[in-house]
Amino acid sequence: MPLPDDPARDASLLDAQDKALALFDEVVARQMIRSGRGERELSDDIRDLAAEMFGIGRYWHKRVVRAGPHTLEPYRANPPDRTIDADDIVFLDFGPIFEQWEADIGRTFVLGQDPAKLRLADALPEIWAEGKQHFDTTADITGAQLFAHVLDTIGAAGWGHGASHAGHLVGEFPHEKINGDDIDSYITHGSEQPMRRLDAAGKPCRWILEVHLVDPTGEFGGFHEQLLNI
Repeated sequence: MPLPDDPARDASLLDAQDKALALFDEVVARQMIRSGRGERELSDDIRDLAAEMFGIGRYWHKRVVRAGPHTLEPYRANPPDRTIDADDIVFLDFGPIFEQWEADIGRTFVLGQDPAKLRLADALPEIWAEGKQHFDTTADITGAQLFAHVLDTIGAAGWGHGASHAGHLVGEFPHEKINGDDIDSYITHGSEQPMRRLDAAGKPCRWILEVHLVDPTGEFGGFHEQLLNI
């Protein structure tokens, strides 16, 4: 049986994502990601910019700015503050709340011209898009099956993966308890329910797909995420 549509909800989630992407575009336009700045300083400045642009005062998960070797760390890690170097790779992972709607955007940026870092940064959206294509063409796919596919794609491309999952549910704040207790809220091993299903409130499940690549040298990584199925 096809799931019911919820166009107003989907439009709100897409609008929240568009605003989060506009925030990152402005970060780039203002050249806020540059050497000599601390990760925490950059995070705070992006927080202030979000307040300036959209009146954002809340985030549904911690703000993440990682540079250099810190890009290897999983989300739950809390590495010490680090100053961004001239040839670093940097990723941002922000979950701003626009009205009651959760956005979750991750993007990677390369300072300098290191070919390995540029290659990894270019691979991130390509692997993300391949994961989305597999989801789109596999009707009854489960979270565990999509996770296995994403891991296979990453491995075949010669990269490692730096996280224990490849995404999670998203919606109205607080839509789900995204803390690791409910495995079916994640794209990961053991998530055996069909991803195309209704949530506890009777609404179609909406997912974030994320890819955390690790270079084979083990010296740096990168991150990319956004809405999977609207």
